[in-house]
Amino acid sequence: MATDDDILKELQEIHKLLTPAPAPPPPPKKGLIGEFKDFLTTYKVLGLAVAFILGLYLGMLVQALVKDLILPTIGIPLGPIVGNLATYTVMFAHQTFGVGDFLNNLITFIIVAFVIFLIVKMANRYKIA
Repeated sequence: MATDDDILKELQEIHKLLTPAPAPPPPPKKGLIGEFKDFLTTYKVLGLAVAFILGLYLGMLVQALVKDLILPTIGIPLGPIVGNLATYTVMFAHQTFGVGDFLNNLITFIIVAFVIFLIVKMANRYKIA
């Protein structure tokens, strides 16, 4: 059987375990530069900036590919009918519709979306993302 002293020691241990630890002291003030560094690391701003810049230039590269290589290739069979696809217009009810510019942008968007899809698919396959 346990003695009163053993029970008292056990109760004191339980009391010690149940007593909440004091709150940690507030972190020291870091100043403007320290807060800025924390902001950059917490929100991964540099990684976001790099991704944005790379995405911007990837978009420009794909746009150049479409306008300089793909659209002229599409224009070869359409040449006698359409001429330059970028300047193709349609007249309706005394109004001029610039259909060619819209088609250029539509084709560019579809190709850029497909390239981004392929990049994301490869990143997922190789566990990069």
